[in-house]
Amino acid sequence: MTMKTLIIQVLAWILKKLAQLTIWRFRPGVIGITGSVGKTSAKMAIATVLRGERKVRWSKGNLNNELGLPLTILGEWSEEELKLVSRGEAAGKKLIPKLAFWIRVICFSAWQAAFGKQADYPEILILEYGADKPGDIKKLLSVVRPNVGVITAIGEVPVHVEFYAGPEEVAKEKGRLIECLPAASFAVLNGDEVRVANLADRSRAHVMTFGFDKDVDVRVSNMENRADNARPLGMSFKLEYGGNVVPVRIDGVFGKAHAYAAAVAASVGIIFGMNLVRIAEALRDYIPVHGRMELLPGVKYTYILNDCYNASPLSMRAALDTLKFLPAKRKIAVLGDMLEIGKYAIEEHEKLGRVVTGIADILITVGPRGKFIAEGAKKAGMNKRHIQSFDLAGEAQAPVQALIKKGDLILIKASRAMHLEDVVEEIRAF
Repeated sequence: MTMKTLIIQVLAWILKKLAQLTIWRFRPGVIGITGSVGKTSAKMAIATVLRGERKVRWSKGNLNNELGLPLTILGEWSEEELKLVSRGEAAGKKLIPKLAFWIRVICFSAWQAAFGKQADYPEILILEYGADKPGDIKKLLSVVRPNVGVITAIGEVPVHVEFYAGPEEVAKEKGRLIECLPAASFAVLNGDEVRVANLADRSRAHVMTFGFDKDVDVRVSNMENRADNARPLGMSFKLEYGGNVVPVRIDGVFGKAHAYAAAVAASVGIIFGMNLVRIAEALRDYIPVHGRMELLPGVKYTYILNDCYNASPLSMRAALDTLKFLPAKRKIAVLGDMLEIGKYAIEEHEKLGRVVTGIADILITVGPRGKFIAEGAKKAGMNKRHIQSFDLAGEAQAPVQALIKKGDLILIKASRAMHLEDVVEEIRAF
């Protein structure tokens, strides 16, 4: 065991004990969210719906591991502080500020547990439970068990599947979140996905399903991506529950992924006693997290669908489906590698290329696996002259800038490690 590993283990143990003490001291309600796709959007939609009714705290960024989850329980931390301890900060850099931050966290948390006032602590915590590898959910449940468990989506080929025996094992790991729920609690499950819906048998809790299917409890219907000529505006849909139907309209948001997030939030809102009208009003203030189907103005009077935070086969198809139904003079797809899908990589990237054909007028791929997207598109009949491939995001920046024209709609999506945000910044209008 290296010294670094030992330090991280000791720190994780300290944070875990402080988090457990904090939960025991203040007794907040805990909403736990897991899934391979849509966790963060669901978290933000739930926070948007509940924050007008209760005092809530939700995990910032990607705080869903053995260090991040306790951090959310222990306090509110600035973006600058959280960047210090994020995956984006290089190891071995800024050691003094990092040490100072962890000392502050430990000292504040100990003081809060001993002397903090109940009124100053959130009534509800909204936490992400990540499962990069087997056993992760169990570790996080040992910190805190939720009162409401949400499973968003897993997909046929989920992200991180390369660390599991297969998709069913990923589902089994995610299902641990609702196995621990007591009978008086609620499990909120994606009713459109059989693999998720089947997890209901593993929970003693009351089950509430959401989705587009007519048999779910909270249903999304009549979804439309709104536009004014070639200018994307947002989305509208209806939420149905218990015979009641309300319209929902959200500006600057597009695609089924955000409709699912709204349905999750509606389900949780209902559990906490809210009616559909109040929920629909609250959802007007929903803002997508940076990098998740975020509409941005581009140079040369173009529009960008920035979805470069992460990618899996399921989320890639959902993004392309959104691109398909939004109007534009030309549609350009800038797609990079989907990582951590192991033996499925070549097949799934080629499949994606076949899906792109007929949706995008121009395809730009980034990364070694992206070349299989290009190959799939060629096999499906896309003109070779409309396809360009690059190894790195930096190599694609100038060509994409030169390529785009007034009225174009550009979808940019890949796994986070591909750094397609560099392409976004290159063509974004400030």
